[in-house]
Amino acid sequence: MFSALYESVRQSGFRTPFSQVHCESSQPKREIQAAAAPAATTEDSCEFGSNKYFLLCGFGGILSCGTTHTFVVPLDLVKCRLQVDPAKYKNLFRGFQVTVNEEGYRGLAKGWAPTFFGYSAQGLCKFGLYEVFKVYYANLLGEENAYLYRTSLYLAASASAEFFADIALSPFEAAKVKIQTVPGYATTFRQAAPKMMKEEGISAFYKGLVPLWARQIPYTMMKFACFERTLELLYRYVVPKPRADCTKGEQLVVTFAAGYIAGVFCAIVSHPADVVVSKLNQAKGSSAIEVAKKLGFFGMWNGLVPRIIMIGTLTALQWFIYDGVKVALRLPRPPPPEMPESLKQKLAAKNQ
Repeated sequence: MFSALYESVRQSGFRTPFSQVHCESSQPKREIQAAAAPAATTEDSCEFGSNKYFLLCGFGGILSCGTTHTFVVPLDLVKCRLQVDPAKYKNLFRGFQVTVNEEGYRGLAKGWAPTFFGYSAQGLCKFGLYEVFKVYYANLLGEENAYLYRTSLYLAASASAEFFADIALSPFEAAKVKIQTVPGYATTFRQAAPKMMKEEGISAFYKGLVPLWARQIPYTMMKFACFERTLELLYRYVVPKPRADCTKGEQLVVTFAAGYIAGVFCAIVSHPADVVVSKLNQAKGSSAIEVAKKLGFFGMWNGLVPRIIMIGTLTALQWFIYDGVKVALRLPRPPPPEMPESLKQKLAAKNQ
């Protein structure tokens, strides 16, 4: 599939309109001339849309998701406990206090291993496949429709990528929640995984997959679509100069800002399903519908404030790291899409 995408990438509305793409290979150097290319350009390490490009994007996803989720494990642990036992933990600060008093500061790191490995696997699929599906769907739509319906394209590409990413994440997420929310169950992933297999079989690792999809797919759709459109708006109305004239550092600052804005919306959209996932993995033999009914509408919003703080920071850092990896590895970094010339001509003719 990857090899068949390259030619479609050449026609994609999401290739860079601001720069020339030079690529290193054994063949004569290929140059893609864009509409408004500046005089000075940098050399990219691979072709936009090549197998190498998609794989390196996946590597960027591993670093951005694996590291950031592991970094916020203490906050995630308290958030999960607040969701499943609000009477005991009450609020964010009380949750930290109770956890430290009962388990010491090391207790705040519970679940770091399944978090790291699970979200690394998820990041590989999420970011790598998003790039694949975005190019693939843009080719299906055609250049003009890809621009006109770009928000729908972002939503479809991110949902498709997250579907597969959650399959990779689910076993690790189930073990993490057991470690963090069931007292005395296990302290490490190596202890939790065999115990779960013995007690419930393989279903123990995937019984939360459907609510995980319900949580993560809307979250990821919001994460990518909101980020892409926010980035576009920031460069159009806030940043005082064109993206092509910004330094790499300035571009990364804009990326971080757009990521944080997207993260706040992500947390709100996906929070009820996140509460259900936490409660479901704590309670044996319950279904997602049963858990949701028991919690009630207001119960599914427990822990929203710490999750907004966590997800906002997390999403901003993920986009910053992901874009930073692209800069470090010299990957092509298309700016927000511009209206195709053919569409401009059609609109001009229509308005005459």
